[in-house]
Amino acid sequence: MSKDRYESPLASRYASEYMLRLFSPDARYQTWRRLWVELARAEHELGLPITAGQVAELEAHVTDIDYECAAQREKEVRHDVMAHVYAFGKAAPSAAGIIHLGATSCYVTDNADLILYRDGLRYLRGELCAVLRNLGRFAQTYKAMPTLGYTHYQPAQLVTVGKRATLWMQDLLTDLEELDFVTAHMKFLGCRGTTGTEASFLDLFEGDGAKVDEMNRRLCAAFGFEECFAVCGQTYPRKQDSRILNVLSSIAQSCYRFANDLRLLQHDRQLEEPFEKNQIGSSAMPYKRNPMRAERICSLARYLTADAQNAAMTASVQWLERTLDDSANRRISLPEGFLCADAILRLMQNVTDGLHVNEKIVERTVREYLPFISTENLMMEAVKRGGDRQQLHEIIRENSMAATARMKEGLPCDLMERLAAEPAFRMSAQEIEAVLDPRLYIGRCPEQVDAFLAQAAPAYAGASDETVEIDL
Repeated sequence: MSKDRYESPLASRYASEYMLRLFSPDARYQTWRRLWVELARAEHELGLPITAGQVAELEAHVTDIDYECAAQREKEVRHDVMAHVYAFGKAAPSAAGIIHLGATSCYVTDNADLILYRDGLRYLRGELCAVLRNLGRFAQTYKAMPTLGYTHYQPAQLVTVGKRATLWMQDLLTDLEELDFVTAHMKFLGCRGTTGTEASFLDLFEGDGAKVDEMNRRLCAAFGFEECFAVCGQTYPRKQDSRILNVLSSIAQSCYRFANDLRLLQHDRQLEEPFEKNQIGSSAMPYKRNPMRAERICSLARYLTADAQNAAMTASVQWLERTLDDSANRRISLPEGFLCADAILRLMQNVTDGLHVNEKIVERTVREYLPFISTENLMMEAVKRGGDRQQLHEIIRENSMAATARMKEGLPCDLMERLAAEPAFRMSAQEIEAVLDPRLYIGRCPEQVDAFLAQAAPAYAGASDETVEIDL
């Protein structure tokens, strides 16, 4: 890597090799050439004056791209597609005259983008499923382990460690459903001409519209699409980009929620992300274990959530059959969006595969707040023994305030001892202690986890078990 030129951190630090290759110049321009090959093949098979030999020669030179030739030509003609037509013609001279026949630039630029975006979504799906698999295992392991629940980030009723993980999973499953919908409904642009009227092909095929339709059907099939957009201008509808970046943003939002919760729990030392043996948490404070990976997830997720607005703004300002002010923006926002989503999900795989529960601290926290949480049950039991509900409520309120004040002075909670000393409760200290079993206060959490996982597991069945290492 050159050290005297800027390089996107998404490329140099965060994204996977697969995603870097998917959005590389090789992948893009080889896809352009494959599109030209399939166009020539369809035109040959449908009777245009293109020979099988010309198609074969084009096919033989898909990968040997002379980038220097293309760059020099682009300087001369100021047009990237025509520069690559020229370079392809140099490599396949017998077919130089029929490359791009009847097409406009968006035939290669837009169709190639659709192919790359579809493949990128499929790859992200695998990463997302791996995260769900990790969290599913975690939820199953800790489905019955009581932990303090929070509302407004204030202590509330007990939940379980595993039940909380299903909340994270549910968000990610929603993203998976949306990703599958977007992928399943992606359409191909096909070869539609300068304003989407197919006029150039109608002329080439001497007015035979059925051949134009058949050409587009063959192009769709060659690249694994089921159909073209019903109508279009010169480009495919930019609403498609908005759909894609929206689902990437949705994934980022869910990952942010998980990572932010993890940061809160790591502050309380209840849950921890992986921490390497020689990892340094702080340059100044050697004892620190900062939640670096969770913080990075949040940081990247903010970028991706904001990046999605690019597609919304672009989709809203498409002038009539097309304008070019989308081009520079899309060259950045779409690939960077995919690289960012990939980086986030790689971090998510690493973190969810190595989540550590500090069980003793979780238990201690539960014990600290359980006396307050159990007071409703104590009140109901005392009423069964003949007590007055309103009187008991007031006794609990007064003693709770006194116990809380004592805790604020750094002393242990003595609420149970106070209530045992109240004659109105008619319960001994031993009887009160029997109510302090955390398992009595987790409701249906274990059942809910089992039911949720039984329903969710098929969605991520077959997810990769590959361990993702985070190098930087």
